[in-house]
Amino acid sequence: MHGGERAHEQGALAVAIVAVPGAYALDVSIAAHVFGQHRGYRVLVCGAPHPTPGRASGHQPPRGGVDADIRPTHALCEAEFADVLVVPGYEDPSRTVPEEYLEVLRGAAARGARIVAVCTGVFALAASGVLDGRSATTHWRHTHELRTGYPGIDVVENRLFVEDGPFLTSAGAGAGIDACLHVVQSDFGTTVADDVAKDVVLSAARGATEPQYTDTATPARDTLSATREWVLQNIGSPITVQRMADHSLLSRRTFIRRFVRETGMPPMHWVVQQRILGARRLLESSDWSVERIAGATGFGTAANFRTIFRREVGVTPTAYRKAHEPPPAARLAP
Repeated sequence: MHGGERAHEQGALAVAIVAVPGAYALDVSIAAHVFGQHRGYRVLVCGAPHPTPGRASGHQPPRGGVDADIRPTHALCEAEFADVLVVPGYEDPSRTVPEEYLEVLRGAAARGARIVAVCTGVFALAASGVLDGRSATTHWRHTHELRTGYPGIDVVENRLFVEDGPFLTSAGAGAGIDACLHVVQSDFGTTVADDVAKDVVLSAARGATEPQYTDTATPARDTLSATREWVLQNIGSPITVQRMADHSLLSRRTFIRRFVRETGMPPMHWVVQQRILGARRLLESSDWSVERIAGATGFGTAANFRTIFRREVGVTPTAYRKAHEPPPAARLAP
């Protein structure tokens, strides 16, 4: 059953942040803040009864070298019944995670709960064995360590986050925000995820395929933002690479190179993603026909829209709309 449907039928989804020893306080607060923005979730910070020593900042020792104490709000055993588990990154991924935490992760995986690992939190999942035969990622500084330590995992490099079945693994703390927003989007839809992103003062969530970094130097300023804004304002019109290059006053070749450098993806791939995003919003929030949405978002025919939407999202537009239109009495306001 879809997560959003479970939330509407049974009340708020329980999100357990599993505060493993040495957990980064920033990673814990990120998950608590993102999921805490919507009443469809109930957030629990679960761990041992004593304070969990954790780093006060994301992935660098805090000034003065003083650790922060993460005080769990709920017992570790309560994570066993959560719908979503979040494993924050922790300071030393080579450190042995206590068996009681690993058992909670194994139990959650066995019953099909969704599990999100932020940065080095993936090492706890790896140690529990639940990622064997799965794809995963982590911060680029730790991908070699993950690959050599756990050869049964397909380690994906330079990705913001990787979703494989119920498991989401992400890069650093920033990518953890994107992974959490991705969960919100899959549970409650794009419109709700957009609202949560605004509440945490962030742009809409980046996609999983975007890179953690680029090998070329980052430009001093975003030189193509005006062209991307022009595309969004004309998303229902025919858009080509040449039209975008002309708008940016660049040659086609230079435009493509700069676009990939600034967005991490080819121009038309980005356009398709924006059209899909717009279509999802309309499917969630309007009663427009599939034909009308296809025209408004630049897909042209309904048949073309259905084909591309199913390829990119995994379901038909009609099925997506049905999954994101609960009865008005059951709809949860953000």
